[in-house]
Amino acid sequence: MLTSCEDVIDVDLNTAKPRLVVEASIDWYKGDSGSTQKIRLTTTAGYYDPEVPTVSNAIVKITSEDGQVFDFLEETPGNYYCHDFVPEIGKSYELMITVNGEVYTAIEKMYAVPEIQYVEQNNDIGFSDDIIEIKYFFQDNGEEDNYYLDSFTIDNITYPVYGISSDKFFQGNMMYGIFLYDEFKAGDDIEIKLYGISSSYYNYMRVLFNSTDGGGPFPIPVGTVRGNLVNQTNPENYALGYFRLSEVDRVLYTVQ
Repeated sequence: MLTSCEDVIDVDLNTAKPRLVVEASIDWYKGDSGSTQKIRLTTTAGYYDPEVPTVSNAIVKITSEDGQVFDFLEETPGNYYCHDFVPEIGKSYELMITVNGEVYTAIEKMYAVPEIQYVEQNNDIGFSDDIIEIKYFFQDNGEEDNYYLDSFTIDNITYPVYGISSDKFFQGNMMYGIFLYDEFKAGDDIEIKLYGISSSYYNYMRVLFNSTDGGGPFPIPVGTVRGNLVNQTNPENYALGYFRLSEVDRVLYTVQ
């Protein structure tokens, strides 16, 4: 008879000073007014901390380029809502967050997105009999340079799967996004979202994806990826996250 035991070993890790983390994605879905928006404020935490600390009692507002001010009020811990936001394609907005005596700002423009025209399913892509390919198509605007974020949400996957693309080699042509998965079953629902984004956000996400693609079973970022938020009071105490504004199209597809 063989016996074994298991010891839990906690590694004594260095802990940095907490930084503000800003989740400020203003999404305007086609067919919706876009009036209700949310910004979430948290801080970084230690590796072994069981919860992410939220940030309360902050002053959060967005000001449009023509002077409209939209106040975001805290309704639940760390979650700040505005119910009268007015999104406009091509307009610039400035986010301002005041917390613990420091002021953070970011400026970004709202970008349009084309409609998702149709979705295709392919059960025979040659890699494996189990893999199903889902591909959606949209028409790029050939009059401008465009950048896109997309996401695929499936019930049995905890988080959406994200991807980015640009029209650098597809200017004015039909473009597509693609998702491969080996555990699809007939009747599974997939929510596909397509976002219009800035070139700056595209580059931010590209660096973020590359920094976490370290290989091995536990890939970690090789360094801190900075967003577009600037601490106007104390630049060294920078925040993490990105202020983004996007028009969004979405479709729900059922696996056949």
